[in-house]
Amino acid sequence: MRIIIAKDYDELSKKTANLLASQITLKPNSVLGLATGSTPVGAYNDLVRIYKEGDINFTEVVTFNLDEYYGLDKENPQSYYYFMMENLFKHVNINKHNIHIPNGRAKDIELECIEYENKIKQAGGIDLQLLGIGRNGHIGFNEPDVKFLDEDTIEANSRFFTALDEVPRKAISMGIKTIMHSRKIILLASGEEKAETINSMINGKITPELPASVLQLHPDVVVLLDEKAACKL
Repeated sequence: MRIIIAKDYDELSKKTANLLASQITLKPNSVLGLATGSTPVGAYNDLVRIYKEGDINFTEVVTFNLDEYYGLDKENPQSYYYFMMENLFKHVNINKHNIHIPNGRAKDIELECIEYENKIKQAGGIDLQLLGIGRNGHIGFNEPDVKFLDEDTIEANSRFFTALDEVPRKAISMGIKTIMHSRKIILLASGEEKAETINSMINGKITPELPASVLQLHPDVVVLLDEKAACKL
């Protein structure tokens, strides 16, 4: 596990974008696993800037997102489909057929999860998986199934909604096993509120109570932190 500490969020975002751009440059048909939430927004903005400067090309890139809220239409401004379109996809020349995001309105959720996993396998697996981390140590929403979200996660995600009771209580998520099969993983964390979780993830025991701790077993993980998130290390 390699730890990189950036001065602040802006530097964290630039370093992340540069790593993603390097992956695309070295392998134009890369399969990228992408995350949502507030932490990767800056990296996506910087990645769009690099694209507009003519340094990378998305035409062969294939993407798989970690998760989606269960019950939200993709046109809903709070859906992760909408998030990805607004923050990355509509600003670059990616082939829309190469974008994969779980369908939160699927009638047969179990089938949706199985088919999503099969699409990842058919694509040859994920070359680089981008992760955020929750205050409770979750990565993605943990399992490729419909789950009730942790109250801490609901509270954290409520900042994107007008009221707490509007936050969906279920989500479809890529599972830990699939994440661990990624060839390379980049985990991002920003802010002092993540510092204790980051310390436990890196220096604590591997436990289901802190799902991100399993990354200690992965052979190629980069943990990218700003100074506040790294202050407990």
